[in-house]
Amino acid sequence: MAVISEGLDRRGVGWRRLAAIVADSRDLLGWLFMLPAAALLLVFLLYPLGLGLWLGLTNATLGEPGEFIGFGNFVTLFSDDVYWLSVFNTILYTVVASAAKFMLGLWLAILLNQHMPFKAFIRAIVLLPWIVPTVLSAIAFWWLYDSQFSIISWALRHLGLIKTNIDFLGNPLNARISVIIANVWRGIPFVAISLLAGLQTIPSSLYEAAVLDGATAWQKFRFITLPMLTPIIAVVMTFSVLFTFTDFQLIYVLTRGGPINATHLMATLAFQRAIPGGQLGQGAALASSMIPFLVASVMFSYFGLQRRKWQQGGRD
Repeated sequence: MAVISEGLDRRGVGWRRLAAIVADSRDLLGWLFMLPAAALLLVFLLYPLGLGLWLGLTNATLGEPGEFIGFGNFVTLFSDDVYWLSVFNTILYTVVASAAKFMLGLWLAILLNQHMPFKAFIRAIVLLPWIVPTVLSAIAFWWLYDSQFSIISWALRHLGLIKTNIDFLGNPLNARISVIIANVWRGIPFVAISLLAGLQTIPSSLYEAAVLDGATAWQKFRFITLPMLTPIIAVVMTFSVLFTFTDFQLIYVLTRGGPINATHLMATLAFQRAIPGGQLGQGAALASSMIPFLVASVMFSYFGLQRRKWQQGGRD
């Protein structure tokens, strides 16, 4: 019994030493805390990504596993005019919408950072477009853009600005503009609230010193606000670009890629080829071709965050 008791004591001391080492090592403790999240990412992200890449290398169809064909699907895509149109649409949609969301979101964040009555209530209202489910937002815009019952066309007609209803979603140019406006309306709150949080971390003493030096409002924005916000802008705009580039619900509910593929994004075209079209391999290859664009966005953010010397007036 004494031997067993001594062995248990040694085990207890060993576990206590291990716990002490873990508690004292911040790096090791950090890795342990990250393990549950990493396990979830591996199961729900890495596995689907790997399966998608594999399907892109096969001629799989709905109900058939298919055979390995290498890069055959990618060769077919690169000679497909509709695919290149979807690439153009996706880049145009992402660049224009992200730029508009950044400019309007920054303006709104600066406005909400001012002293005003009912500021908390106004901030809550601003979040509504982001909180509302995307499908509901798309249905609301679908009604606004309806060729017969659009309230926008009705208002403009009664103001005498137009004579006939605007074909928002039936004309290729109008459809592109309409879906971009819908995306901007939905995405502005995310950008505005995130930048507002960053604005509130800037010390007010910097602005007070600038006022004493006779700085104008533009100079305060140019030399204080913008440099201090740059790390947050990099993160926010990376997420904004990723969300916009992979947008699916808004486009699919509003136009389903029409008219004549004018609003097809890479995500919606991949879904159309894979599920309604039954060509799982080709749809997976199309979705996989989005990865280089997404990686480029993330790397841009990473290097933008790591290289900040210019913010303090120096050079990299």
